[in-house]
Amino acid sequence: MGNGEWGVGNGKWGIYNYQLPITNYQFTHYQLPINNYQMKKIVLITGASSGIGEACAKVFADSGARLILAARRLERLQKLASQLVQEFAVDTHLVQLDVSNRSAVETAISSLPTEWSDIDILINNAGLSRGLDKLHEGDFQDWEEMIDINIKGLLYVTRYVLPGMVSRGRGHIINIGSIAGHQAYPGGNVYCGTKAAVKSISEGLKLDLLGTPVRVTSVDPGMVETEFSEVRFHGDEGRASKVYQGLTPLTPEDVADVIFFCATRKPHVNINEVILMPVDQASATMVNRRS
Repeated sequence: MGNGEWGVGNGKWGIYNYQLPITNYQFTHYQLPINNYQMKKIVLITGASSGIGEACAKVFADSGARLILAARRLERLQKLASQLVQEFAVDTHLVQLDVSNRSAVETAISSLPTEWSDIDILINNAGLSRGLDKLHEGDFQDWEEMIDINIKGLLYVTRYVLPGMVSRGRGHIINIGSIAGHQAYPGGNVYCGTKAAVKSISEGLKLDLLGTPVRVTSVDPGMVETEFSEVRFHGDEGRASKVYQGLTPLTPEDVADVIFFCATRKPHVNINEVILMPVDQASATMVNRRS
């Protein structure tokens, strides 16, 4: 511990705060001069370092939300936070976190500073796909990583954040699912299974929360051009680029717009589920590619 920067455990997580105004800039808590800044909702975004998570951070920052940004890649979070402070003048709190590590999630949530602990919106965005093999040829490590992050990670974060929402009588859980949770496709076996689990968890959670004001939404996109395919193919950029060849996929910003819409309805309105796809996609397996 030192210089206001700290972390616990085996390098799986850490919490970093950032201070402004900046003369001697230190990566330890982006604190804003308040000026005309109005304190609004606290939004926790997992997987915030890229793709849909990063796009969500920007759209919510633009609305004046206070952002808790969580991801494994701290350097990317730091770069994003600096950009958000300069562009939108918002408070951000960074958490370096592997959501698949239950004890790290518990410690990270329970150790939030008091001014950051009343989370209003949780966006469970952290997730990935690994491989596109037939099940009988699949890699066990790929399976475990998908299950650990896509299902167990979502459950861990929700489990530690949700009790506070229930006790405060307000909150919104937004889970990022996929068209793969509705329609399986060849080679998608385990990934599709994890996203089907997200769909069922979201539906079950809505039932569990009946009688409380806490809302639950699942946003399930089709093809979105992010690092998704590059991660799926273990860094093979050439193979990943072919996924979107000849069509116009969704952008992370397209999905973030939908998430923001869901989060900003009147308190009595709950958008249970949204499926969105590019016009060039009709199902999990049918796309229109222009030569």
